[in-house]
Amino acid sequence: MTERLYYTDSYLTEFSGTLLQQRRLEKGFGVVLDRTLFYPTSGGQPHDTGWLQNARVLDVFEEDAGAILHVLDREIGTGHVSGKIDWSRRFDHMQQHTGQHILSQAFLAVAQARTLSFHMGSETSTIDVDLDLPTPAQMEEARRLAAKVVFDDRAVRILTTDRDTIGSLGVRKESRREGEIRVIDIEGFDRTPCGGTHVGRTGEVGMIFVLGLERYKGGTRIEFVAGHRALKTFYRDHALLKRLGSLHSAAPENLPAMTEKLLQERMTLSREIECLQNRLLEMEAADLLQKAVKTEYASVVRKTYVGRSLETIKALAQKLTAHPGVLALLGTADTCQLVAARSPNLQGNCGDAIKQAAAELGGKGGGRPEFAQAGGFSADSLDSWLRAVEKYFL
Repeated sequence: MTERLYYTDSYLTEFSGTLLQQRRLEKGFGVVLDRTLFYPTSGGQPHDTGWLQNARVLDVFEEDAGAILHVLDREIGTGHVSGKIDWSRRFDHMQQHTGQHILSQAFLAVAQARTLSFHMGSETSTIDVDLDLPTPAQMEEARRLAAKVVFDDRAVRILTTDRDTIGSLGVRKESRREGEIRVIDIEGFDRTPCGGTHVGRTGEVGMIFVLGLERYKGGTRIEFVAGHRALKTFYRDHALLKRLGSLHSAAPENLPAMTEKLLQERMTLSREIECLQNRLLEMEAADLLQKAVKTEYASVVRKTYVGRSLETIKALAQKLTAHPGVLALLGTADTCQLVAARSPNLQGNCGDAIKQAAAELGGKGGGRPEFAQAGGFSADSLDSWLRAVEKYFL
């Protein structure tokens, strides 16, 4: 079993130990020491990084029997080993993890919502609580309580106990560990069994900022940042607000109303554009019908377009076949696709026509008797495709 130096002091950054085991892994080298400062990934908290001798520590995890394996980018010598953790990463994790304890207890106090799981990501962290969805009032109260605990600058202590006496400490959750149990005590606020790294006083968390929440597996997932991450978020968001305000010549507090107005204007313009496009398609369809080739079967409109989307061509085909006795065969050279459509009063199956042409010319497609589309062929064969589909009907 590896002695975990961070259990008693999360602020240590350098240590020395004895190499017990070294072996080649699929990616790098695995090293086990008699003692370590490196925290292994567990309990929702990612591992520490840093250096052992001149080797970079890439990963840290716990193996069977309590041994901690350090994954290195190179082999190191035997015997005495010195190590140094990446302090900026360690302190960030201390802030996030202590912030999680504070936020979890705040939701328990305000809404009787227990924390079911915790995950610390590289940018943000989340807790999952057993509450359908907190009300705005509960969210505000939990945020205020968490902020008060941070600003109170309360002591964060490490207690040790066992399964027989842990109940007397009034812990927030039970522990399944055997033997000695480590408990994180936030003075007068929270006691929780935990093996992670934490700050010494709540003031070092700086601030806790709840970013959002969503329903998740019958409960609620709450996303947050703490410490330097929260400060970074505030700087970034404030810069974005200032930029948006500058673009719209408005103060940040006026941006929501202005955005709602712009969205409403956009919706109105979109409806007007849609009506105009619809009218233009009707006029285009009428012009095409006048120029259509009259056969014993139908008025045939066969045309290839450049610079038009498939959706527009489909809409045009529908306008054409809204009239009786029309066969519309329209293609777009940009994407090498085509549509075949017939009026409801005509006989023949557009889907079968497409499949027959595909068997002859390659490509693929299909559809309903009155409407089908095809693609997957070269631009050079587009005209041949249109003629093949036309031949099916005529």
